[in-house]
Amino acid sequence: MREEQWSQAHNEVQHDPTSLAAWLHDMLHLQAGDLADAEPWYDKAGRSFRSGGTLGEELARFEMELQD
Repeated sequence: MREEQWSQAHNEVQHDPTSLAAWLHDMLHLQAGDLADAEPWYDKAGRSFRSGGTLGEELARFEMELQD
C-alpha cells in the first residue's frame, strides 16, 4: 500500500478472513475514495469507521499492530 501497489494488496486481502486483513482492506477502499465499501470492512475488522486521524496515521497504527 505504501509502495502504491493497491490493486495487488486488495487482491491479496480480499479473501483473507482475519481481522487484520479486513482492517487493511478497509484502508484500501478509503485510499480509493470508496467510503461505502470501506465501512463494512471496518465492521469486519472490529473497528470504528473513520474513528479519527488521517489515512497515514491509521496505516501507521496498522503497522504498529503488526509488530506486536
